[in-house]
Amino acid sequence: MRRFFISVFLLVLVTLAACGPATTTNTAPAATTKLPAEINVTHLKTMLDQNENFFLLDVRTPQEFVQDGRIAQATLIPLQELEQRLNELPTDKPIVCICRSGNRSAVACDLLRSRGFEAINVAGGMRAWKAAGYAMMVGP
Repeated sequence: MRRFFISVFLLVLVTLAACGPATTTNTAPAATTKLPAEINVTHLKTMLDQNENFFLLDVRTPQEFVQDGRIAQATLIPLQELEQRLNELPTDKPIVCICRSGNRSAVACDLLRSRGFEAINVAGGMRAWKAAGYAMMVGP
């Protein structure tokens, strides 16, 4: 009887070992680096100053975009229109999303990621940008 239990135990052990994780070859380029899901305005300013390859998307309302100030390189697509206007966005570079405080842009990032885009939220939004004293455009 004891021999039976030892045989069963060894059989289970061998079976579990055979079901372990398979090793795979990583075919992704080693130099590929993912950007963080969220950055602060200082990081965004550095990205802009270094002319990094990304698309800056402002998801506020047209009124906020014009009257409250905007970053010169930003493209406006209000959050409520974003899903219908996905075809206007690039698929070959990250999309950095900004709004007034970082909440709507976080929602925009979730939507974009669910559609296969690489999206990065700007924490603190335009409030943080303005508080940092960075340049803004106001008016049409």
